[in-house]
Amino acid sequence: MNKYNGIAEHDGEAIPGLPGPLPAGESILWQGAPEWRGIARRGLFVRGIAIYFVLLAALQAGNLATQGAGVMDMVAGASLLVVIGVVPVALLLLFAALSARTSLYTITSRRIVMRVGVALPMTVNIPFVLIDQASVAHHADGTGDLVVKLVAPHRVSWIALWPHIRPFRVARPEPMLRALKDADVAAQVLSRALAAAASLPVPALAAAQDKRNAGRAEAMA
Repeated sequence: MNKYNGIAEHDGEAIPGLPGPLPAGESILWQGAPEWRGIARRGLFVRGIAIYFVLLAALQAGNLATQGAGVMDMVAGASLLVVIGVVPVALLLLFAALSARTSLYTITSRRIVMRVGVALPMTVNIPFVLIDQASVAHHADGTGDLVVKLVAPHRVSWIALWPHIRPFRVARPEPMLRALKDADVAAQVLSRALAAAASLPVPALAAAQDKRNAGRAEAMA
């Protein structure tokens, strides 16, 4: 397999986060990992799922009330839906924690490397030559996302990268370095590395105008 492109199974690392030793002339510029809360909230939509089950429980209680059920029956009916909802929410939270623990993002002088996956860890290499543009989005919790758009017709596997992928971009998946504590630092490192690789002046990486929506992040200048 080409060491600069494609996906490799993660069965051992000579250098943490990388599928093998760095080629001559390539160096690590930055490494970081996602925060599990960011993965849970914006990658797995745990908050929305929890709210959904709470609303179902409230509707069930209201429905029982219209049928003349007693308070205890209403509580029992609503509680059953809450308990049912706790199971998927707990599993998603566990997956988010494991995903954050096993994931590692790397920016080298030539590529972005994403070691992702829980049950089947994989390493995804994105050479700079395949990057069309990048963007950064900040969130209220203090973390940020780096989103990478690839040059057409190149693409990555949505399934292999999930949840480290921009939501709702299935046809043209956009890799995402998600929920970074030092998103601005990573953004500047990537900006400078892309400029150096292209032998161009260093561009400024635009910040997202909508801090709550990574999908509206501005493209790199």
